[in-house]
Amino acid sequence: MTTSSDDTVWRARAGDENAWQELVRRYTPVVWKTARSLRLDGADAADAVQNTWVACAEHLPTLRRPERLAAWLTTTARRESLRILLRGRREVPVAEVDDVPGTGPESQVLRADRDRLIWAAFDELSPRCRQLLGLLAFAPELTYAQVSRAVGLQESSVGRTRGRCLDELRRRLRAREDDQE
Repeated sequence: MTTSSDDTVWRARAGDENAWQELVRRYTPVVWKTARSLRLDGADAADAVQNTWVACAEHLPTLRRPERLAAWLTTTARRESLRILLRGRREVPVAEVDDVPGTGPESQVLRADRDRLIWAAFDELSPRCRQLLGLLAFAPELTYAQVSRAVGLQESSVGRTRGRCLDELRRRLRAREDDQE
């Protein structure tokens, strides 16, 4: 006898282990497909699938629309996969760091000198340029519309103003570098 998805969800919520296993059997292929559609490798996809089912176990008692479980699982799997992808971009294996040339003390001193030059040139920019470039550098997730509201520009002017501010920063950097030589 086949039961409806709603009935299976209600039974799983009530603690029926067989109903829970039926949900996992029925929807795991959808969860895997979602994780793999974002090009996660096998181990990361498995983590996304596992995290999705953990979230399901935690949220199943509060799920208001059991008929939407498949959509909820798909959305959760997509979010878990994206979280794993973003985490992976920030992680650098130790072996790769050790093999990177220019990570020694000399490089660190040169990089610190370069950074001081950049920040000094940056401080000479107009307040609007500092604010605009700062937002674009340190909050890259913001859209041009959000940046335009924060800085007080028209959205269509953000790109052109950014270009002018970067040109000015380059000029100031060249002048500082010339002064040091």
